[in-house]
Amino acid sequence: MSWPTESELISIKEAVAQMTGRDRGEVRVVVSPYRICPLGAHIDHQGGTVSAMTINKGILLGFVPSGDTQVQLRSAQFEGEVCFRVDEIQHPIGPANKNGANSPSPSKEKSIWGTYARGAVYALQTSKKNLKQGIVGYISGSDGLDSSGLSSSAAVGVAYLLALESANELSVSPTENIEYDRLIENRYLGLRNGILDQSAILLSSYGCLTYMDCKTMEHKLVEAPELEKPFRILLAFSGLRQALTTNPGYNLRVAECQEAAKVLLTASGNSELEPTLCNVEHAVYEAHKHELKPVLARRAEHYFSENMRVIKGREAWASGNLEEFGKLISASGLSSIENYECGAEPLIQLYKILLKAPGVYGARFSGAGFRGCCVAFVDAEKAEAAASYVKDEYEKTQPEFAKNLNGGKPVLICEAGDSARVL
Repeated sequence: MSWPTESELISIKEAVAQMTGRDRGEVRVVVSPYRICPLGAHIDHQGGTVSAMTINKGILLGFVPSGDTQVQLRSAQFEGEVCFRVDEIQHPIGPANKNGANSPSPSKEKSIWGTYARGAVYALQTSKKNLKQGIVGYISGSDGLDSSGLSSSAAVGVAYLLALESANELSVSPTENIEYDRLIENRYLGLRNGILDQSAILLSSYGCLTYMDCKTMEHKLVEAPELEKPFRILLAFSGLRQALTTNPGYNLRVAECQEAAKVLLTASGNSELEPTLCNVEHAVYEAHKHELKPVLARRAEHYFSENMRVIKGREAWASGNLEEFGKLISASGLSSIENYECGAEPLIQLYKILLKAPGVYGARFSGAGFRGCCVAFVDAEKAEAAASYVKDEYEKTQPEFAKNLNGGKPVLICEAGDSARVL
C-alpha cells in the first residue's frame, strides 16, 4: 500500500510524542481513508444499493490513551487545541436539537474539527459504551482534500471512534461503527445523509469494489479479475467549498425523495410503510410515476435508474469490463445533473471536461455534488495526459477557481485503498 508512507507515520507519532512526553513507540495511529462512490449516487439515504471503494489518501490520527477522562487534540490543518472529558454528557448540535445550548457551533471553522471528536463521544455514550479514559491525539488529513466531496467528515468521525474504542479496549464491529458514525452525522450534526460514506471507509478491501444494500446493511466485496490494463483514479477539483451542514440543498433533496416515496406508497395502498424509495417496488413506480409532480418524478427516476446502474456496474466490474463500468459512471453523472439536479456550473463543466480527457473510462461528481471534485476512472498509462488535459481546460473555463486550487495540484492521480484500521 502506498499510503500512509513511513515518513507520514513517523511525523504523526512524533507530534503526539511531543504533546505527551511519551515514547514514539507508544503512539497508535488510526488510518481512515477517503472514499469514492463510482455508482450509487444520492440513493443511500433512500435505502438503495451502492458501490464504493477507498483511495490512498485520508485521515491519520496519532494518539495515546490519556490515562484519565481528558481528551486533548491538536490538528495539522486547524489552529488551537480541543479539550473536553469523555464523562461530559454530549448533546446534539444540529438544527433539530433543542438541548444544545452549551455545545459548540459547527459553523465556526476553528471548532469544526473538534466537533467530530465530541460527536464520537456522543455516539458511544448514546450506544451505552463505557468510556473510562480519553485520548491525547494529533490529527492530519491529506493536504487540500477536506470539503472536496470525498467524505472527509466521515473519515474523521470514524477515526475518532476507532481511537476512543482502542483506548478503552472496546471490541466493536465495523457494522456497529457504521451505525455509530451515522449517529454523529444524523443525530449529533443534523445531516440527513445515508450510510454509504462510513460503510465504504470501514468495509472496503484493497482491489475490491464494495457493493452494499443500504436497506438490509448486507454487503459484498466484489473482486475484479486480472485486468489487461491497470487503472488509476483521477480527482479533479472544482474549487467550490461548503460544508454540507450549511448547505440546504442536500437535506432538501432527501425530503423530496421521501415525498416522492410517500405519493407512490399512498397510490399503491401501502401508506403504512416508511416513506423511503427502497420501500417502493419498481412495478409500483412504473404504474404510478405519472402521479408525481415533475420535481418529485425526477428524483424518483434518478433513484430507480441509479439502482439499476449499480447492479449493471457490479457485473461489469466482476467481469473486468472497465469500458462498460465507465459508461455507467458517466450515465450516473448525467442523471445527477438532470434528475437529481445537483452540481453547480463549475462542477458540471469539470464533469464534461473529464469525459473528453484521454484514457478516461467514465466520470461523475464525488460526494453530494454541491461542492468539491469530480472523480474519474482512467487508463493508468494515460493518467498523466488526462490530468494535464483537465487542468488546462478547467483553467480556461474557470480561471478564478482554478488558480488557487489544492496547493497547485488541481488534479490528483490516486490508487485504490484499504479499510480504516488502527496501526
